Amino acid sequence: MTSPFDALLAYQRQSEALRRIAQRLGWDHETVMPAGSGDDRSEEMAALEGVMHARGSGQELGDLLSAVDPDQLAGTERRMFDLIQTDFKRRQKVPQDLAVALARITSKSHRAWTEAKAADDVSIFLPMLSEVVNLARQKAQVLADENTPLYDALLQDFEPDGSSGEITEIFDNLRPHLVDLRAEVLERNQSVSLSGHFPMEQQRVLTDRVARVFGYDMDRGRIDVAVHPFSSGSGNDVRITTRYDETNPLDSLYSTIHEVGHATYEQNVDQTYNFTSLGNGCSMAVHESQSRIYENQLARSRPFTDWLFGQMKDAFGDLGVSDADGFYRAVNSVKNGYIRTEADELQYNLHIMLRYDLERALIAGDLMVNDLEAAWNDRFLADFGYAVPKASLGMLQDIHWSECLIGYFPTYAIGNIYAACLREAMLKDAPNAIYELANGRTDTARTWLRENVQQHGRRYKAQEVIEKATGKAASSEPFVRYIREKFAQL
Repeated sequence: MTSPFDALLAYQRQSEALRRIAQRLGWDHETVMPAGSGDDRSEEMAALEGVMHARGSGQELGDLLSAVDPDQLAGTERRMFDLIQTDFKRRQKVPQDLAVALARITSKSHRAWTEAKAADDVSIFLPMLSEVVNLARQKAQVLADENTPLYDALLQDFEPDGSSGEITEIFDNLRPHLVDLRAEVLERNQSVSLSGHFPMEQQRVLTDRVARVFGYDMDRGRIDVAVHPFSSGSGNDVRITTRYDETNPLDSLYSTIHEVGHATYEQNVDQTYNFTSLGNGCSMAVHESQSRIYENQLARSRPFTDWLFGQMKDAFGDLGVSDADGFYRAVNSVKNGYIRTEADELQYNLHIMLRYDLERALIAGDLMVNDLEAAWNDRFLADFGYAVPKASLGMLQDIHWSECLIGYFPTYAIGNIYAACLREAMLKDAPNAIYELANGRTDTARTWLRENVQQHGRRYKAQEVIEKATGKAASSEPFVRYIREKFAQL
C-alpha cells in the first residue's frame, strides 16, 4: 500500500515534469520559435501555467499534504515536505487568473522588449512593461504579510529566505569599497583590449571546448544562440545559450562560462533528488555563486587566462595583445562601459545596485514605468560619471523586467559575495585547484564545488549551504579582499 508521503512525492513528480515542460517552451521561445508564433506561444504558456497553478494550490495537493504527519519525517524527507508545503501556501495566495495573466503578458512582453531593443525605442516596450509591473504589484500585495515590504514578497521567488533590509545593508556597506577602488584603478588607466576579427565559427568551436573544460555535459545539454544568454532546465536536460560578436570574442566566452556555471550546478544535483522538490539549486544567489565563481574567480584568474591565451592564439592568430600578460589585462580591464554582462568584476555590482533600487521603487509605487528611462539615465550618470547614449545601452539591455523577474537582480551581487566565500574555502582545502587551471584543467575546483555545494540541490537553505561549505557564515569581507588583492596587482 502506498504511504501518504509516497503519494505526495508521486504527485510532486508530475508537477516537476510539467514545470520542466514550461522551461522547454521558454527555451524554444527565445531560441528557435518562428517569429510569427508569438501569440500562440503566449496562449500555450498561459494554459500551462493555469494547469501548474491549479495543481500547486488545489484541494488535491492540500489533501495529500494533510495526510502526511511531518513529525514522522526526518532529514531529506522532512525538507521535501516543507518545501512542497511552503510552495503550496504561497501559491494559494495568488489567484489563478493572476498567475495565468502573468504567464500570458510576460510572453508578449518579451517579444516587445526584443523589438524595442533592436529598434532602440523604449516606447515599444513601455506599454507591456506597465502591465507587467502592475501585475507584479498585484502579486506582491497578495503574497506580502502585514509587516513584509511588497518587494520582499517578489524577492522570495528567487531568494526564499532573503530580505531587502539585509540586502540594502550589505549593498550600503559594499558600495564605498567598490567606488574607492574603481577610482584608484581608473586613475592608473591600465585598460587593455583585444583587437581584430574573430569569426563566429571559430568562436563557436572554442566556446564549446571551454564549456566542456568546465564540466558541461553535452549529452545532457546543448548550446544555442539567444539575444540574452541564459540557462534553462534541470536534471538530465539542462540547456544554455550564448551570443557572438565578431569584434569581441570575450563576451561569448565568458557568457558561456557563466551559463555553464548555472548548468553544471543543475546537472550535478544528486540524481536521487531528480523530479523532487530538492532537485534544483537552492536559491538564485547560490546559483549565481556558481556561475560567478566559474566565470570570474576561476576563468579570469591568471593561470586560466594563460591557458586560454594559447587557445585563442591557435584559433584566431593575432589578438591585438602581444603576450599572456597583456591578455590577462584585457580579460580583467576596468574601463567605462554600459552593459552589465560585459562589466568587470569591480564595477559589476554597481550595475546591480542601480537596478535593485529602481525595481524596488517601481514596486513601491515611488517610480512610474513611464519615468523609468529618465530615472535610469540619471542614476547611471550619478553612479558612473557619464551619460547613457541610447536605450539599448540603458534600461533596454536586460531581459529580466520583460519576464517579470523582479527581485532577481540583487541575487547576482549576493552570488558574487558567496562565490568569494567559497573561493577562500576551496583554496584552503585544495590549494592546487587554481594552479591546475594553467593546463586547462578544472577537475579539482569542480569536484570541490560539486561535493560542497552542487550535489545538495535544495537540501539546505542558502546560508546553510555556504556555511557548511566554508565553515562560517557568509560575509562580504572575502569579496572585498579578493577584488582588492586582484586589482591592486593589475
